Amino acid sequence: MLHQLGREIVVGDYPADERMPDEASMLARYDISRTALREAYAQLSAKGMVVAKPKVGTSVTSPIFWNMLDPEVLLWHLDSKPLDEIAMSLHPLRRMIEPGAAALAAQMRSDTELSRIETAYAQMKEAGRDRDGLIAADLRFHLEILAATHNPFIGAFNTLLTTVMQRTLALGWSGVEAVSLKPARLLQHQDVLEAIRWRNPDMARMRMEILVDDSLKDIMNGLAIEGGQTPSAGI
Repeated sequence: MLHQLGREIVVGDYPADERMPDEASMLARYDISRTALREAYAQLSAKGMVVAKPKVGTSVTSPIFWNMLDPEVLLWHLDSKPLDEIAMSLHPLRRMIEPGAAALAAQMRSDTELSRIETAYAQMKEAGRDRDGLIAADLRFHLEILAATHNPFIGAFNTLLTTVMQRTLALGWSGVEAVSLKPARLLQHQDVLEAIRWRNPDMARMRMEILVDDSLKDIMNGLAIEGGQTPSAGI
């Protein structure tokens, strides 16, 4: 019940800032118990998606109040929204967070944390044609940089990046390989690594900005391939 209502709210079956149908209507519509419905409402309320008011009923809140770092809320969006829309929405957030995180990691990282970033990059290079291995190592590379900031608030974005990038990285690397840019993209990751290794925050920030921007181009190329279109060859 929770997942069904969550997806239906995300796609707009129950519009924001409007009341949900009364309890009797919901029980009849979904053929569930009152306990199940109230438990679903309680969890949706905890995620910021609905609010219940005495003598008024339960209403859907504006999306600005939804907890987008909640794994279930993220999955409902991924299951309900076009992937290009998800990627375009994620890109500004990645551009705000990851370059700053790379700069902070360059200042704060320990030798152990640097070693973990180096290991993730080495696994990317060694993956070869192992697409799953490449994607896993790429995700680990970005998450290890977040961890190296020593900032728990930045680290809170691990769930967001993990959930969304697991869907988009496969598309991105498909786009990379279609236009023969894999060596260039690997080199971009190495450039970020080198800036962090040499504790150069300005360089780490700039290089991560380039990497994040190009990752969006790669995803769009991957989507173009899926749609039977010709991808762009521009770096």
